[in-house]
Amino acid sequence: MNYKMRTVIVEVISALYILLFVYAALTKMTDYQKFRIELGKSPLLNSYSGIIAVAIPGIELIISLLIAIKRFQYYVLYFAFTLMAIFSAYIVAILKFSPYVPCSCGGILQNMTWNQHLIFNVGFLLLGAVAIVLYPKKTKDLIPE
Repeated sequence: MNYKMRTVIVEVISALYILLFVYAALTKMTDYQKFRIELGKSPLLNSYSGIIAVAIPGIELIISLLIAIKRFQYYVLYFAFTLMAIFSAYIVAILKFSPYVPCSCGGILQNMTWNQHLIFNVGFLLLGAVAIVLYPKKTKDLIPE
């Protein structure tokens, strides 16, 4: 795959991550009280709900900003991938080990079941992996295939 095609794919995936994280962060910040209360009901996060309610939207916005800056994009794709992996692991833990399933998502994501949300997250994990693998490194791409 040539340099230009790789660049386009990575840019599209990066834009999707930006849209996802900005939307998710703004949704959480808009309805901050609900988000914090639901985190407090989580058997896994209740002790840290105050910190997490501030940290998660902040991290999502920082990732969104930095992924748009070409100089940082490759490394921030790893952070975005890792954040999606953490969110996915949390969903699996809640579904497998918790008697109570809190609803801390907002916007269109709150209309998904937890299983649908997990599939959505895994889709973004796959997109992140594709972007990392295909990330165009000029020295690598100068070698003919």
